[in-house]
Amino acid sequence: MSRTMIPSQPSPTTVRRYVSNIIATYNRATADQIQRGQAWYVTANQLATMIADGDTRKGAGVIAALSANKSWPENTRLATRALSTGQASGHVGNAIAKATAIMNGADPVDVLPMDAKTGNFFLCIDNPTHPTAVCVDRHAHDVAVGRRFGNDDRGLSSKGRYNALADAYRTAAARLGMAPATLQAITWVVQIESIRRADAYGYGQEVNA
Repeated sequence: MSRTMIPSQPSPTTVRRYVSNIIATYNRATADQIQRGQAWYVTANQLATMIADGDTRKGAGVIAALSANKSWPENTRLATRALSTGQASGHVGNAIAKATAIMNGADPVDVLPMDAKTGNFFLCIDNPTHPTAVCVDRHAHDVAVGRRFGNDDRGLSSKGRYNALADAYRTAAARLGMAPATLQAITWVVQIESIRRADAYGYGQEVNA
């Protein structure tokens, strides 16, 4: 069933509802889910460092550049292969070009769309305690909105829509006393496992888009 996209400029009342939904999802997290969410970007940071021979920023940039529409295992496989061989492959041309530029020495912030999901994904991996970065993927969107949109377009290419949701996560994170990336990761774990329980949708099929 098709669902209408949320407003690109939601009202303050609507944003407050997003914040409440995010906090409510966090409050449903088990101790184990919280622990795994807290570790998500820390582990990704360690992986980025390892596959780029100590250059965390480069590793995080390549991972982010090759992340769209890929499962996390596939994403990291492509990034690891690119950094080990010096040649990015297995993705669309634009993603490959960005990963190649980063591998050739370009700063990820000069290559990636820093006002969108990919750029924020890089920031969260590069610095898991980043004070403002929020990776708003489809699951982060659905957590905030309070309902599942399935495969429908959420319109996250809209800067207004993306920023409104990111701001909701920042507000919720401030209230809970944690980095926005940490809160997003914890609620992501809760959402994914809720989906799996609901319709047996496994981790291996989840994509970073």
